[in-house]
Amino acid sequence: MIEPHVPAPPGTAPPPRSAPGPAPLPVRPAIGRFLVLTGVFVCAACGLVYELELVALASYLLGDSVTQASVVLSVMVFAMGIGSLLAKRLRCRAAAGFGAVEALLALVGGCSAMALYAVFAWTGDWGGAWAGGSSYLLVAFSLAIGLLIGAEVPLLMELIQRVRRQDAGGAVADLFAADYVGALAGGLAFPFLLLPLLGQLTATLITGTVNAIAGGALVLGLFRQDLTRRGRRLLVVANLLVLALLASAAVLVDDFERSARHAMYGRDVRVAMHTDVQTIVLTGGTDGRRLGLYLDGQLRVSGSDERRYHAALVHPAMTGHHARVLVLGGGDGLAVREVLRHPDVRRVDVVELDTQLVELARTDPALSALNSDAYRDPRVRVVAADAFGWLRRAPLDTYDVVVSDLPDPRNTASTKLYSLEFYGLARRVLADGGRLVVHAGPVAARPRAFWTVDATVRAAGLWTVPYVVGGARVPQDWGYVLAARSRPRLGTGAAAGAPRVPSLQAAARAAERTRPGKLQPSTLVHPRYAD
Repeated sequence: MIEPHVPAPPGTAPPPRSAPGPAPLPVRPAIGRFLVLTGVFVCAACGLVYELELVALASYLLGDSVTQASVVLSVMVFAMGIGSLLAKRLRCRAAAGFGAVEALLALVGGCSAMALYAVFAWTGDWGGAWAGGSSYLLVAFSLAIGLLIGAEVPLLMELIQRVRRQDAGGAVADLFAADYVGALAGGLAFPFLLLPLLGQLTATLITGTVNAIAGGALVLGLFRQDLTRRGRRLLVVANLLVLALLASAAVLVDDFERSARHAMYGRDVRVAMHTDVQTIVLTGGTDGRRLGLYLDGQLRVSGSDERRYHAALVHPAMTGHHARVLVLGGGDGLAVREVLRHPDVRRVDVVELDTQLVELARTDPALSALNSDAYRDPRVRVVAADAFGWLRRAPLDTYDVVVSDLPDPRNTASTKLYSLEFYGLARRVLADGGRLVVHAGPVAARPRAFWTVDATVRAAGLWTVPYVVGGARVPQDWGYVLAARSRPRLGTGAAAGAPRVPSLQAAARAAERTRPGKLQPSTLVHPRYAD
């Protein structure tokens, strides 16, 4: 006899819905669990590589590494939270959802570096509404990659429970342990393995390939019974298309990079190399074409203006005793060339971190001709070291002149070399009556940064005389700060064969007209060079 159905009393909660049972696996549950956690490990490593690649490439292309890292990390973490919420709707089809997410993540993350580089190379000079196009794309990729990475965790949580049911706390602990260890592996592999061996573009494409293979293999190999026949076919086709696209891009990456360089620097690129420190591009210099030296995408040497720049940097500091000279940076040898115009110089020490730049300046016919073979002079000694670290170990009261020919203080790495602590170290190596001269960046374009350099040098216990010299291409200018323990005399320090330095008294007055209000010095823990 069938008992009649008795309705539940009002207010009674419905019975709990039973959780789906274990998935029919082709392997034992213990092995299946290990394979899921291995997939978590690989996907986490790939996700962190995408993140680091965006930070590194944006810092190289756009400058100001602190800002770029902050934008990428904050947008990505926010997007991961949104992705986790959105993935809740896919938990009932966790295997299919995870397979689709990984295929899309491999495509977006793997191609992100090439896309960002392409936009910078081909549209970076458009201006107008697209002036910040590379920054917009950086945010878009950070958002998209963050959404997809965030969607992984709920889906993987569902899959690991499909292998073998366990309490939620234990499953979360296992999942996050594999995730964090994978992130550690990806974080270490990027700077120490992928970047030096493969470069940013190829490394990201290979990471996307690994990501696609890991995600597709996990779903199709372990959870294929959770997919319909049509679903399996779609996932196979999607992964094959992603792998084919990434492989094609990897094959063509050298041609792509060459075309991008031509778009940025023109078709006169003679040398393009990635060193342990930076990217070096050398253009022109033959058949009467103007030589250009680019470091990390920034023009550092222009054949039409470099003599005016280096003469204004070096010769005012050479007024007075100058037998022993220290050049910080200046790996191109052009500041050394101006120093060696003074016949009573007995020794020049050059502290340059990038030894490959020094070797290029020594061996490239056009660049070595421009620097008058400065590195072949027996008075010149090159030390491969970071300028800050080298000054900490340098002998005291040694140099009559210190020339700081370093990149503008636009990012974290160079900001350290424009800090109060750095100038305090430089002050220690100055001999009695010695002088320090600092390239302090453009005055018209960045007056606050220029005068912050002046305030920082003064805070280190030195008297300063700032001055500015214009380039051939108006409104370009170069700002300098001459400093000493007592008030320095601003003279041309002219040497035989040196380019004419404009009236420095007028240059000092021109600089003084741009002085803002009182500024605080920049320190290691409180940099103040943001525009």
